[in-house]
Amino acid sequence: MASTFTDLGLELMATGENAGTWGTKTNANLSLIEQLTGGVLSLAVAGSGTTALTIQDGALTGTAQQRIIELTGALTGSRVLTFPLLTETFYIIKNGTTNAQTLQLKAASGSGATVTFAADNKGYKLIYLDGVATNTGVFEMPFGVGDVTLTGTQTLTNKTLTSPTIGTKIADTNGNELLLLTATGSAVNEFTLANASTGNGPTLSATGETNVGININPKGTGVLKSGSGAVKIAGLETMWIPASAMYASTTNGADPEQIETTANSAPDMKVFDFDASTKQHTQFSVAFPKSWNEGTITYQCFWTPSTTNTGNCLFRLSAVSVADGATIDVTFGTEVEITDAGVGTVEDQQVSAVSGAVTVKSAAVDTQTYFKFAREAGAGGDTFTGEARVLGIKLFFTTDAANDA
Repeated sequence: MASTFTDLGLELMATGENAGTWGTKTNANLSLIEQLTGGVLSLAVAGSGTTALTIQDGALTGTAQQRIIELTGALTGSRVLTFPLLTETFYIIKNGTTNAQTLQLKAASGSGATVTFAADNKGYKLIYLDGVATNTGVFEMPFGVGDVTLTGTQTLTNKTLTSPTIGTKIADTNGNELLLLTATGSAVNEFTLANASTGNGPTLSATGETNVGININPKGTGVLKSGSGAVKIAGLETMWIPASAMYASTTNGADPEQIETTANSAPDMKVFDFDASTKQHTQFSVAFPKSWNEGTITYQCFWTPSTTNTGNCLFRLSAVSVADGATIDVTFGTEVEITDAGVGTVEDQQVSAVSGAVTVKSAAVDTQTYFKFAREAGAGGDTFTGEARVLGIKLFFTTDAANDA
């Protein structure tokens, strides 16, 4: 009775056969078993088309008789690698080819399942052949070295990543930067994201230390938006005080005037006229919002000259806050001066530079702040020879809260 062979080429010797050669054949079988369990075959598959893997009975030369098959060569088109039918086994396939071409693994015939390396996938796949007669299927194992490689590009579906460490960026599906990450040495504060049930919004929180803010910094002139509108950010704010909101001081008060420009076709000007030789004053008061940081303020003077003189005007501002139940009969704080030269044209709009810091005396939350505004006429530095017609002043103050709650 003659020997028979398995689907993988091992020789099954009949009883009493191969006297004198039994040892040689056994050793050949053992060598083949070694190949089938851990052998590595480097197989050149350059070009395109189909390469058929083979099984050689009782020999070590079959290309489907190694556990690990490394494919090499430069592909010029799609390549197909076929496996013999009726072989129920598994292989580790390394796609070591070059050039961006697909590489399909399938049975020699039939319409069984196939496995394909994507054009840019130069990694590993662990495959299983089910050995079904005439229609062997090739299946990728749901685990193994083909899932993630150091250099390959893979898509992870339904995978749980526990405490992953991400480098410097997260990219979108086109490879473009979506989120850049900057590491801070010894960082202790971070973001925490929480989803929410129906009817509730998700939450972005700052976590870490007990009191932690969130810094969102638009670039350049960009603004932070919510929907289509800009989000109010604590910081520098302005407040406009027109001349019509001022009143002349009882002693040495400036003169309130309404100046007509071109009758009924141009604006009339509500102004306070400040004398060229006598220091005169106006006053006004405001209640700063609760979000004010009770810090120093600055101001600009908006005015227009009454003459063509180009001398310097000296303006001064001082302030004091008065709390609930406190006396209003208190002195103002220290005056802070602005110098602005006349432009030489009557009725031209003038806007001074921003002043230095004005300290509001007794500044506090929930106070009314009284201001005294003056022209330092008669002082050595004030050389403007006409009346300075003040249209108003702009106050600059800083908030440190998002709202006035």
